[in-house]
Amino acid sequence: MSEKLGDMLLKAGLITDAQLKEALNLQKTTGGKLGFNLVKLGFVKEEDITSLLSEQFGVPAIHLEHFDIDESVLKHVPADICQKYLLIPIERTGATLTVAMAEPSNIFAIDQIRFLTGYNVEPVVASEASIRKAIEKCYGGTSEMQLKDVMDELEKATITDEVAEIEVKEEEAELSEEALKAASEDAPVVRLVNAVIIDSIRKGASDIHIEPYEKDYRIRFRIDGILFEQLRPPLKFKDAIASRIKILAKMDISEKRLPQDGRIKTKMKIDGKVKEIDYRVSSVPTLYGEKIGMRLLDKEGLKLDMTKLGFEPESLERFERAIMKPYGMILVTGPTSSGKTNTLYSAIGKLNTTDTNIMTAEDPVEFSIHGCNQVHMRENVGLNFASALRAFLRQDPNIILVGEIRDFETAETAIKAALTGHLVLSTLHTSDAPSTVSRLINMGVEPFLVATSVHLIQAQRLVRKICTECKEVISYPKQALVDIGFTEEEAEKAKIYHGKGCQNCGGTGCRGRIGLMEVMELSDTLREMILMGANALELRREAIDEGMITLRRSGIIKIMQGIVPVEEVLRETSL
Repeated sequence: MSEKLGDMLLKAGLITDAQLKEALNLQKTTGGKLGFNLVKLGFVKEEDITSLLSEQFGVPAIHLEHFDIDESVLKHVPADICQKYLLIPIERTGATLTVAMAEPSNIFAIDQIRFLTGYNVEPVVASEASIRKAIEKCYGGTSEMQLKDVMDELEKATITDEVAEIEVKEEEAELSEEALKAASEDAPVVRLVNAVIIDSIRKGASDIHIEPYEKDYRIRFRIDGILFEQLRPPLKFKDAIASRIKILAKMDISEKRLPQDGRIKTKMKIDGKVKEIDYRVSSVPTLYGEKIGMRLLDKEGLKLDMTKLGFEPESLERFERAIMKPYGMILVTGPTSSGKTNTLYSAIGKLNTTDTNIMTAEDPVEFSIHGCNQVHMRENVGLNFASALRAFLRQDPNIILVGEIRDFETAETAIKAALTGHLVLSTLHTSDAPSTVSRLINMGVEPFLVATSVHLIQAQRLVRKICTECKEVISYPKQALVDIGFTEEEAEKAKIYHGKGCQNCGGTGCRGRIGLMEVMELSDTLREMILMGANALELRREAIDEGMITLRRSGIIKIMQGIVPVEEVLRETSL
């Protein structure tokens, strides 16, 4: 097909051999049809492509920009079918539906439309670019305005009476699995869920929260660590939307009394680029229905280059020195969604060689790493971190990654592994590096075990970066800078930046995130202090004297570099 069209264009003298070759190379890289890429490169006009396609396929050619397609015609063919086959219905006359197609010879597409609509299909040809524009214009994408169109359709849509008439207080008794499944497969519900998923990817969200309340229903995205409300679907569709997501995540839609976990693996083409994204789905029964939480796991967002995580050069040097040791324990601490997993995966990426046996115990396994033996924890069958660790020790590992140390049993087994010739990496939930020692001792671990097994503790936070498109200098009181940790000299010379808000950052002034890193390497002095029962404050003072960069200091350095705004550092750290 592509070569035939290329030959026709060459014979007509509309393109040169060099232009054809360039268009074919672009097609291999970005996809799309040859004609679309030739138009994109500016080598030919859409009208020329359309007339040649008409001659090639023997069907009439049309120019879609001259058509005003009626909404009643569009309802016959779903948007996903139009996008999949690059076509759009333009007119219905009696039992015949006229469909503009980029490839009218695609009998599979014609048969599917005939099956869906029950009409005879009469194909006409149009350029790929004009069809894409028409689909975007008529069906909408996933912008806020386009989502509003989907919402309007949802408001008008009629599902079964059983679902539509549900009252909040009676829904548990009235809903059946069959009704939920039927409702979840209704076209407007499917469109809304698809639109929300695609929109979350385009906006760079890390989480989706779908939350029912007594008289309201809302969907929020967490973007760069901050929650933003996106839309409010009609309350009567909350069960249908929840069921649709649970079906995609292979969860039990009839079970609404207990929490459930699932996973959605997606592969979609957005803006000409294929993306593979996993969604970790969790449902929790709340007072007014099921709350759905979806964590986006985007492999492209995983940074394995340690120099880009936010380490200061001296902190990175200490961290890399510790992970290159043959045994011992390295702990990464911080609250949920502070980037701990990314840091551990980055360390594993640096250590992952053919002569190293790496085993990980994770809950859940967020990203697959080639060359690592990753084990997903299953508490319901007795597979927890402690039991996995014990099994790992019989598998001749060099490096063990434990998703999280939550209890004494896991901590004890991990420390024993670290003391018997294994490098153990794990996470813990503490506010800073020095307090991690107190947390382990409070779990029941003996101080001498902590002092001898732990090599390094690293605490971290994620803060939003200033948008580079709208970055500008602002005046800041010198005394205010001193109060938050600047020295007098730094406060005098520092240029303070912020983002004023633009289209690139959605008016927030911030785009993307970076880590604030606090790396405490255990020196002989610190080990002796642990053995003598020093508290977290005493350990902190000694670590700072030895050159530890605290979370606040890491933030101040990035403020002076013009990377993060003052407000972000104040929000996430303390003196």
